[in-house]
Amino acid sequence: MEIIKNKEFEGERPLYNKKDGLYLEEVRIGKGESSLKEGADIEAVRCEFDGKYPFWECDHFIIRDCIFREGARAALWYTRDCEMYNTLIEAPKMFRRISGAKLENVRFTLAQETFWDCNNISLKNVEAEKADYIFMHTEDIDIDGFILKGNYSFQYARNAVIRNAEMDTKDAFWESENVTVYDSWISGEFLGWYARNLRLVNCVIGGSQPLCYCENLILENCRFEEDANLALEYSSVMADITGKIPSVKNPRSGKIVADDYGEIIIDGNIKAPGDAEIIRRNV
Repeated sequence: MEIIKNKEFEGERPLYNKKDGLYLEEVRIGKGESSLKEGADIEAVRCEFDGKYPFWECDHFIIRDCIFREGARAALWYTRDCEMYNTLIEAPKMFRRISGAKLENVRFTLAQETFWDCNNISLKNVEAEKADYIFMHTEDIDIDGFILKGNYSFQYARNAVIRNAEMDTKDAFWESENVTVYDSWISGEFLGWYARNLRLVNCVIGGSQPLCYCENLILENCRFEEDANLALEYSSVMADITGKIPSVKNPRSGKIVADDYGEIIIDGNIKAPGDAEIIRRNV
């Protein structure tokens, strides 16, 4: 294994195609492109990255206690088997076409268009700010401990389990499939539209017009905030809700049980079969 400590590299491909093992410690990757492209078996510890595309087409690498500056945009694309710990990421468009990524104690400050077209992704204690379009077309996701601020998250995502999350996000889970969220707060307009097999357990739901056009939607012991109006329009749903739903409009089928309702709107625009049961608990 090649060991490099306390050095600085710039320019085009300074550490290109290192496939026999590479250990970097307190190394700075400055301006330039593709510094570690086509590498394998790499470990980077307390390093700083400020050049574009450092980890492209890499295999089996570990990143610990590092910083990716904004200049290191699109740093990790087309890679396999990545682990990242205790790292600050200030750059956008990270993690594209990734197969196998584990992140723990990572903070993104500009996470727009991150985690696109990835699979087999695991996150623990991750924060993502300015994160518009995060997790687009990504599948096989496991998340525990997640703070998200950014719109259009998890669009077209598949096979995801999310626990203990705080998500301020408009248009989340749009046309997603097989997503389960536990013990989380989710707020933002148009949550879960066109989702298939979306399941929310012990969750708090906020934002206008949530959970419309859903297929096989399941809500278990969830609660709606006051701004969550016009919910469940044209959805097939099984729901057990604690407290009041501010308003329900034209659910397509299924069963909804809540302690109370602000309003129930059933009109001539309801779609077949139009036979959803809407029940007040203990009445």
